[in-house]
Amino acid sequence: MDPRIKEQEKMAARIQTHGISTAEIRTVAGIDTAYWQKDNKEYGVCVICVFDHASKKQIECVHAYGEVTTEYIPGLLAYRELPLILEAYKKLRTHVDLLLFDGNGILHPRHMGIASHASLVLGIPSMGIAKTFYHYGDGRYSMPQNVPGAHTDIVVNGQVDGRALRTAKDVKPIFVSIGNRIDLDTACAVAMHYVTKRSHIPLPTREADLETKRLRKLLKENTSL
Repeated sequence: MDPRIKEQEKMAARIQTHGISTAEIRTVAGIDTAYWQKDNKEYGVCVICVFDHASKKQIECVHAYGEVTTEYIPGLLAYRELPLILEAYKKLRTHVDLLLFDGNGILHPRHMGIASHASLVLGIPSMGIAKTFYHYGDGRYSMPQNVPGAHTDIVVNGQVDGRALRTAKDVKPIFVSIGNRIDLDTACAVAMHYVTKRSHIPLPTREADLETKRLRKLLKENTSL
């Protein structure tokens, strides 16, 4: 067995399924990572976009990039992404109250998706927002009603690991899970707070995703990299 699996199982025992309230949130950071191949090597870039929670205005955006040597293994994504996330986080000047990851939190076979893992390392409450459903075990959910804010629980082995959340009419749901030190109701409320007419994906992770794609294109074409 990969020793990282044992480590994840131990770390999962530290996750808190309650914590920060919406009234305590002043700033939120959206985090995403993108990868590309160049000269038989793999590179990655991580973007962190910080938003003022009340105004929903972006106040800071930083990134870090470099060679990635950890291979992709399902269920162990955090070990691949965390080095760049930590490098980008060091560049922030803004205090962050809540981390929003383009990925999963406890919606994971060992409850240790990137949102949970990073929260335990950084000591900041977190949540996951995924665009696709991560299927494991006997995980299942029913499609939410076709109205904004409708949701259904994602149940895995008799336990609620997340929610399928309809953020806008006539669009596919997103999949919300707690990372650490937040409850599921608060996580869904945060997700809905950042939905706009332009996108059904919450602003922090949407902007981080767009910026990673922009930087990936620029960095991939940079022959000096």
